[in-house]
Amino acid sequence: MRIVCPVCGERSVAEFAYGGDATVVRPALDAPVEAWTSAVYDRANPHGAHWEFWQHVLGCRSWLKVERDTATHRIGPVALVGRFAGREPA
Repeated sequence: MRIVCPVCGERSVAEFAYGGDATVVRPALDAPVEAWTSAVYDRANPHGAHWEFWQHVLGCRSWLKVERDTATHRIGPVALVGRFAGREPA
């Protein structure tokens, strides 16, 4: 599987770390532990296109929002997230 990092270009998935389901709204920091448990562990196992967070740990260290097909592992659109989202790579 290969992910196209908006900063570094196309790279092997081995350079990235999975960061979780990008469709889940994270609770507030002071939310009860039950809310955090639900956000982290309680979810459906989607079949098909699904948005996920990935970090380019062995590259630019950027956080990315990646559309991955869970049936075929085909990578779709990729976008930077966080403070650099919406900026052009240097």
